[in-house]
Amino acid sequence: MKKIAFALVLGISVFFAACETSDINPNDKNSVSLYFENLVGTDPIVLNTKTYTNASGEDFTISTFNYFVSNISLKATDGTELKFADKYFLVKESVEASKTITLPDVPAGDYTSVSFMVGVDSAKSVSDVSQRTGVLDPASYGTDNMYWSWNSGYIFFKMEGTSSKSAAANKGYKFHIGGFGGMSAKTANNLRSVTLTMADLAKVRKNIAPEIHLAIDAQKVFKSTLKIADKNEIMNPTLGTAVANNYKDMFAVEHVHNDKM
Repeated sequence: MKKIAFALVLGISVFFAACETSDINPNDKNSVSLYFENLVGTDPIVLNTKTYTNASGEDFTISTFNYFVSNISLKATDGTELKFADKYFLVKESVEASKTITLPDVPAGDYTSVSFMVGVDSAKSVSDVSQRTGVLDPASYGTDNMYWSWNSGYIFFKMEGTSSKSAAANKGYKFHIGGFGGMSAKTANNLRSVTLTMADLAKVRKNIAPEIHLAIDAQKVFKSTLKIADKNEIMNPTLGTAVANNYKDMFAVEHVHNDKM
């Protein structure tokens, strides 16, 4: 009887698995959205007014929290990878709309992971200015500059605020991290690749446009005993490598919405 019951359960499982995949029409397409929720631990970032504590026990506020996302790709259960080439996005905590990235025309299927780069790759960084439009146009930043004119490069990650532990006269701290490896001479390469596996598959169907909800933990910028007291201003790409090694780990998939339209 136990063998019969096991076979029955197995048969039912296979049946339902087959039903789940049989509704995939390879000719169907829909969008996939990535939502970036910026946090400190589990607390939402509140610019300027909320005080947090890092791993070293230092108090800090956040007034600016920006980062570039590029080279996004989605990997399906069959191993195929869908790449979104030449697409660059700037996520800014101060701009709610920037925290949602929509990827259009994704073929129907089940997707297991999402990958992206934090920063602007070297090929685009050295391309002609006419090819650097949208969020890559240095003139579009206003006072919140994400480009070093003196260093001819993008600031991949910018975090600013205040801390009582800062040695600066205004108690401010600034982490401006860039550096794509250099063009004519080798420099620090602070581009970082991130791959996140999804426990819940992103199921693209004709009537399902999944939203992948990402949790970004700014607390992890202070990993490996990075202290504001030791260095309240980091802009040199070589010094910025320690920060880059930390910020690549601040991304995680929190959950996936597969709601029918």
